[in-house]
Amino acid sequence: MADSDLEEIRKQRLAQLQSQYQGGESDQTAQKRKEEQARAQEDAKNSILSQILDQSARARLNTLMLGKPDKGRMVEAMLVRMAQTGQICTKIGEKDLIGLLENVSSQTKSQTSVKFDRRRAALDSDEEDF
Repeated sequence: MADSDLEEIRKQRLAQLQSQYQGGESDQTAQKRKEEQARAQEDAKNSILSQILDQSARARLNTLMLGKPDKGRMVEAMLVRMAQTGQICTKIGEKDLIGLLENVSSQTKSQTSVKFDRRRAALDSDEEDF
């Protein structure tokens, strides 16, 4: 290979690396922007919740988030939506939140039943006599 060919390959490789670096940088800025938006939404949600819930209700909601995160997020979203639409005028206490949680759980409760077929259990041949 001639020096000019080698120099041309180096220039191409350098240009390729620079374009990859710049492309990665734009991905990083997009990632930072998404994280910043998520953080701003979380702060806004927490601000609304602190305005509409008293301390005991907030503590109960946090406890719910620890035990059942899906249900806690659903209740948080519902409370924020109610506050934004003006359905909540005063601070919600712990008893009010408990009533709201009971209404939500009664609406979302699915009926589960376990059916045990005794005939199949009686015909099980895997049992050994001791």
